[in-house]
Amino acid sequence: MSASAKLPPFDAADPLGIDDLLEPEDRAVRATVRTWAADRVLPYVADWYERGELPGIRDLARELGSIGALGMSLTGYGCAGASAVQYGLACLELEAADSGIRSLVSVQGSLAMYAIHRFGSEEQKLEWLPRMAAGEVIGCFGLTEPDHGSDPASMRTHAKRDGDDWVLNGRKMWITNGSVAGVAVVWAQTEEGIRGFVVPTDSPGFSAPEIKHKWSLRASVTSELVLDDVRLPATAVLPEGTGLRGPLSCLSHARYGIVWGAMGAARSSFEAALDYAKSREQFGRPIGGFQLTQAKLADMAVELHKGILLAHHLGRRMDAGRLRPEQVSFGKLNNVREAIEICRTARTILGANGISLEYPVMRHATNLESVLTYEGTVEMHQLVLGKALTGLDAFR
Repeated sequence: MSASAKLPPFDAADPLGIDDLLEPEDRAVRATVRTWAADRVLPYVADWYERGELPGIRDLARELGSIGALGMSLTGYGCAGASAVQYGLACLELEAADSGIRSLVSVQGSLAMYAIHRFGSEEQKLEWLPRMAAGEVIGCFGLTEPDHGSDPASMRTHAKRDGDDWVLNGRKMWITNGSVAGVAVVWAQTEEGIRGFVVPTDSPGFSAPEIKHKWSLRASVTSELVLDDVRLPATAVLPEGTGLRGPLSCLSHARYGIVWGAMGAARSSFEAALDYAKSREQFGRPIGGFQLTQAKLADMAVELHKGILLAHHLGRRMDAGRLRPEQVSFGKLNNVREAIEICRTARTILGANGISLEYPVMRHATNLESVLTYEGTVEMHQLVLGKALTGLDAFR
């Protein structure tokens, strides 16, 4: 670079210049989702969270469908066919509003729609995916059980043949969207191993009572699925979804969205702390002028933008067809853990105001406690990486 070349100004919102890596289409997707979240979520979400509900979820789903956010990285059947990076940017913006909104989108697109798109028959795809992409039908994903979370191979939900039909019995737990879903992708033990089933939620014997009294993801619908002799035709089976490979590949796709989404919650908390530090005065000057506060802000910014850079790198690998499940575990383990620490540090800068719903910090912090353990606990991702690093299996 010549001595006369002028460096770009330092951008506190993008200190590493990561936006230089984005294409115009990437920025356009980000702007669309950010504008939608600012208009339809941010003015109301503190009240939703305090009340422990997500009113108008079906309207929100249709709006998300109209901007192409549902199943956006899938192709065909009304899906947007966006890149992995664009999907990640959308997850970041949604979770900057609230983890519950990003969970709605992740479960719809990366779990329920992804399962049908990858493992379903052409008839199943045509029946469900266009309506799910439009937000006309909400989907859920039934894998976790009351007694089997990190060990899905031991699930007790089972499906037995009865003539040409299948009969499902069992329970699933902690299912996002369950009580408002029109279709559930349910995984069950069969004589042939674990199989996936597309279950219309109006099937006799299917119920989805909502789980209440949560202190995390309060602006989100979380349910139990109860399957009591649910009879399904042979066409309900996902023909390519056999064994744990099916649900685990869906989880890997959803975890990728979390890698980005967690940084949205972290960014929101960091920005709240930064703004507060520049305006809150103690001892005659803004607290942002004190060394200890600046040290906190610097450390938060470093981890936030390292996490975004990691998410971007994984997104490019996914777009190139080179993203391994171990790398997704790397991203989820790091980014969720660091996002929680950013929220906790932001809360200390805000002092007593940090616990108020007038600010987003405590809401993000409590939401991330769920994100930390769902779709793979810290320990599971540590063991995934440990096995990859050593070649030794410590799971059993």
